[in-house]
Amino acid sequence: MALHELPLERRTLHGHFSRELEPVLSIEPGDSIGFATLDSAWGIGPPGPDGWPRFEARDPEVDAGHALVGPVEVRGALAGQTLCVRIDGVRPGSYGVTKTGGVATPLNDRLGISAGEERLIVWELDADAGVGRDGDGREVDLQPFLGVLGMPPPEPGRHPTQPPRVWGGNIDCTELVSGATLFLPIPVDGALFSAGDCHARQGDGEVSQWAIECPCERAELTLSVRDDLSLATPIAWTPEAWITLGFDEDLDEAAALAVEAMLELMARELGLERRDAVALAGLVVDLRVTQLVNRARGVHAVLRHDALRFTRMA
Repeated sequence: MALHELPLERRTLHGHFSRELEPVLSIEPGDSIGFATLDSAWGIGPPGPDGWPRFEARDPEVDAGHALVGPVEVRGALAGQTLCVRIDGVRPGSYGVTKTGGVATPLNDRLGISAGEERLIVWELDADAGVGRDGDGREVDLQPFLGVLGMPPPEPGRHPTQPPRVWGGNIDCTELVSGATLFLPIPVDGALFSAGDCHARQGDGEVSQWAIECPCERAELTLSVRDDLSLATPIAWTPEAWITLGFDEDLDEAAALAVEAMLELMARELGLERRDAVALAGLVVDLRVTQLVNRARGVHAVLRHDALRFTRMA
C-alpha cells in the first residue's frame, strides 16, 4: 500500500463541504495520506501584538469554515459503503490558541460569557514532551487529534464545516487520537474525504467552544472501504474501547442515537440479543458529551473492551 503526500497549499485547502469540489488526490483503498494543516481559523502563526497572521489566499466567502485538506477520492468507494479512517499519527504544531467569548451561544449566555469579551490564551506546544504551556506558566498534557474527519453531504451545493453529520465532519471527539479507527457511512461515490481542525488538547464537551486550536505539523491517515458494514452514524474503535456517536440539535436525541448505535454494535460484535444488550448497556456503557457547541450537539457511547467478559458455564 502506498503513502501519498499532500502539500499544504491553496490547491489542497478548502473551507466548506461540497460533493462538487474536485478531488486533489485519488488513491486506492488501503493507501495512506500524509499532510500538514493550518489551524482551524486559517492562521499561519500565533496571535501577537499585530494580530493573528492568516493565510492570505483564503476566500472569506467560500472558505468561511475550518481550514480543511482535501478532498481525497478513494477509488471504487460507493455511496452506502463504509469508509474506515485509521489514524496512524497526529503531531501538533508549535503553537495553539484557546479563546472564550466572541460568539453568542446558549452555553456562553448561561455562563455569563459575553460575546463581546474575547479572551485569547496562546500556548507554546512541545510535541516531543507532549506538553503545552501558556504565558502564565500553566501546563497541560497534550492529547492531539483532528477535530474534522469527514465527507460532504449527498445534496449539491456548499455546506458549512461547523456541524458534525452522519458522514463525519466536525466531530470533535477526544477519543480519536493516534491508534483509533473511525468508521463513516459513505454519502457519495469516491468518498471525497477531508480532514483538519487539529486540537492539541480538549475536554469532553468543549465547554468554552474552543480547544487548544493548533496547526498540525504532520498527520497520517489510512483510508480503506468496507462493504460488509452498514452504519447509520459514525462508530470508532480504539485500543481501549468501542465508541458510537450521535449528533442532533437536541442533546437527548443525540444520546438516543449513540445508544441505539451501541446496541447494534453489541449485537454485531458480541452476539447479544437486543434485550440482553439493553440490560448490559446500563452496566458497562458510558455516555459522554462529545461537544455542545457545533450546532448539532454530540454524544458518544463508550464500551471498554474489558468491561464485559464471557466465560463458559460448566
